[in-house]
Amino acid sequence: MAGYKTDRVSEDIRREIVAVMRELKDPRIQGMLTVVRVDVSGDLSYAKVYISAMEGIETAKLAVKGLTSATGYIRREVGQKLHLRKTPELKFVADNSVEQGVEIFRKLESVEHKEED
Repeated sequence: MAGYKTDRVSEDIRREIVAVMRELKDPRIQGMLTVVRVDVSGDLSYAKVYISAMEGIETAKLAVKGLTSATGYIRREVGQKLHLRKTPELKFVADNSVEQGVEIFRKLESVEHKEED
């Protein structure tokens, strides 16, 4: 039963972090950034936020540095929007899943073009 609440809270946190990221003025947090997923601990004390970028893992790592420096602001904004009893501590992690997805799509397209020839 508790899994439903953590899933709901993690999705709400993901949505609010995306909204706050649009407002941030840090030059490190630019480009096509995506919040891939948010893993929240069972007691809702900690949340691990996975960030990916279309430009590659290096851009995602740079964005993670910017987001880490703005963690207090992001946490406060998320807490105010969601009205949680305790806002989880946020930890940002660089992820390259979007880049891998684009690479797989390109490989599938090349295979499709070879089959047509």
